[in-house]
Amino acid sequence: MRVLAVCGSLRTASINAALLRTAQCLAPPDVEVSVCTLVGELPLFNPDLEANLPPSVAQLHAQVAASDALLIASPEYAHCVTGAIKNLLDWLVSFEPFVGKPVAVLNASPRAHHADAALKETLRTMSAVIVEAASVSIPLLGSGIAEAAMAETPWVAEAIHASLVALQGAPHPSVAPAADL
Repeated sequence: MRVLAVCGSLRTASINAALLRTAQCLAPPDVEVSVCTLVGELPLFNPDLEANLPPSVAQLHAQVAASDALLIASPEYAHCVTGAIKNLLDWLVSFEPFVGKPVAVLNASPRAHHADAALKETLRTMSAVIVEAASVSIPLLGSGIAEAAMAETPWVAEAIHASLVALQGAPHPSVAPAADL
């Protein structure tokens, strides 16, 4: 199973990015987690550009199409999702391979419930399939746990592993065979 991990933060020291990199390290053997590095390279969404996609958007589309599921971790800014994650999602709104894609949402802050709810609502509106059993809150903000120690911290490692296992076990859309004409 191929999972594309997407962080909604552009900060170098982002705890959400650290959480996704840790998920990459802890993935079960038959789950490949790759972290999307395009979030900060995407131009602001403009429907006029959809006819001739900018290279970074074309790369994003290719990565999403090649993935079996998405894993999203994003901070909360002013009770909402970040502009970076919203912009990325806007580029996926009319992208057919995103429809029905299983998505897990990781929340690294116990205070980020507004953004978590808003992100899930946006994903539902876009016809993603939110895998609730894989969408977990892992209260890392303020915990003092550095990225290097996340994989060695039992409750963090167990939560990440359980999320990936639940995502792996979720029904995935299948491609229907073409009808005979």
